Amino acid sequence: QVQVVESGGGLVQPGGSLRLSCVASGRFFSSYTMGWYRQAPGKEREFVARITRSGSTNYGDSVKGRFTISRDNAKNTVSLQMNSLQREDTAVYSCYAGVSGRDSWGQGTQVTVSS
Repeated sequence: QVQVVESGGGLVQPGGSLRLSCVASGRFFSSYTMGWYRQAPGKEREFVARITRSGSTNYGDSVKGRFTISRDNAKNTVSLQMNSLQREDTAVYSCYAGVSGRDSWGQGTQVTVSS
């Protein structure tokens, strides 16, 4: 089973930036599809971003142009650079690793955007 661990959450002011990281275990990380979802209190889980094994990326409409997902296969790591953060971005951000049709999830990391 793939283990997934997120880091990098915290408190940031509106307009600020934050970078989340996610490490996934396994020898074949380069073949994983990696991505992020988020969930705010009282709201449904929302797709944030995804990056495939080939490096193709997709973003949720609410984060397009502000967030960037990238991967470093040598470090088994995927990162989410979040710029121009808004209060509406406050949520628990969870990383997943898609492996052979199965998704493994991390515990999530809290991002709070507040002044």
